[in-house]
Amino acid sequence: MEKTDFKKTLKHLYRPSAKDFALVDVPTMQFVMVDGSGNPNTAPAYMEAIQWLYGVSYALKFASKTQCARDYVVPPLEALWWAEDMGAFTTGDKDQWSWTAMIMQPDWITDAMFASAVGKARGKLGEPPESLRLDTYDEGLCVQILHIGAYDDEAPTIARLHQEFIPQNGLTENGHHHEIYLSDPRRTAPEKLKTVLRQPVKRV
Repeated sequence: MEKTDFKKTLKHLYRPSAKDFALVDVPTMQFVMVDGSGNPNTAPAYMEAIQWLYGVSYALKFASKTQCARDYVVPPLEALWWAEDMGAFTTGDKDQWSWTAMIMQPDWITDAMFASAVGKARGKLGEPPESLRLDTYDEGLCVQILHIGAYDDEAPTIARLHQEFIPQNGLTENGHHHEIYLSDPRRTAPEKLKTVLRQPVKRV
């Protein structure tokens, strides 16, 4: 059975340049999602969200193999980030952050398969977060770049994106800051972490 790796088949979305900002048109995709708020390094809700996202995602991968005869690599963890005061991102005040943590799912994954996967994960993890869901996300036109380094070192690139590239190219923000975590922080040195930084935009 051939195994699909979406980081390769959707390379333009998951492997941007680390040198320059690039515009990309992101199609509507579906994700398993969980909403929350607070510092991702310390908030129990964020840790719980990650456990559930991976638990359900791997159950769906298994169901896809047995029910659909289609195998794939579970896509990387992603998150949308925002705050009442967006300055919280440049000051590093993570307690003020809100987030939606999510993992992309193939378009052949159905609501019934998702419900069954949640049931299987419940046996290991208990009751799921109230916001756990399978939903679509239509991001559209975005600017993105690959950040190589520690998460806490993203601020200068994000500031350059918002203060220079977006206004200089006749664009304005059109959605939440989006990050895609291509590296496992448990196995990768901070200076080698690879993270896609993405911002939905629209033309002024």
